[in-house]
Amino acid sequence: MEREQIKQIVMQELPDIVEHDLEVQALILRLFRQHFADKAETENRFDRLLEELRQDREKQTRMWEEQTRKWEENQQVIRQILRRMEALDHKYDSTIGALGARWGLYSEQSFRNALKGILEEFFDVKVVNVTEYDDAGEVFGRPDQIELDLIIKNGLLIICEIKSSVSKADMYLFERKARFYERRHQRQAERLIVISPMVDKRAREVADRLGIEVYSFAEEAGPALAEL
Repeated sequence: MEREQIKQIVMQELPDIVEHDLEVQALILRLFRQHFADKAETENRFDRLLEELRQDREKQTRMWEEQTRKWEENQQVIRQILRRMEALDHKYDSTIGALGARWGLYSEQSFRNALKGILEEFFDVKVVNVTEYDDAGEVFGRPDQIELDLIIKNGLLIICEIKSSVSKADMYLFERKARFYERRHQRQAERLIVISPMVDKRAREVADRLGIEVYSFAEEAGPALAEL
């Protein structure tokens, strides 16, 4: 009998034999168990795989939570440092601002005193610093003190602004203060003069429109005073 004929007979008879012959069933199971896992073993392997995945997920979750906790702690430390830095910056800014304001007042007063001494000694004039009270608020829009420098020579009056620096707003303010003084004392100033080493370009333009003479240093003021 040829091999192919045997194969055909086995294919025809095997299903019925396997279904009714327990020995054959056991034989086939033993043969196939070497290459394929049975149902129980497959389920066990699947359960182990799921358990491993669950454990890995829990481990990753714990690691993530730990990293998140550390990140939050770092963020809290950083926020505390930033708040302290902001507080220090505010403190230093306030201190520097106060020192700058004080320095500005001191330097401007020193400049005024020095220029007053030069003008009185070399140009035979008298420099007087006066303080008036504007109770009607004509200059600032509210009641306040008005401070001016007056240069007096041979009975003539020059209203002067002696400052370390002059801005556009300063020039307008000086003109309002001068007109206030003239109205208050019913006396016309011969000249309005600004003496300062630093005069803004826009302030000079305002001075030209208002008829205010500008001198950047005391030597320039000399010829104007000598003409009186």
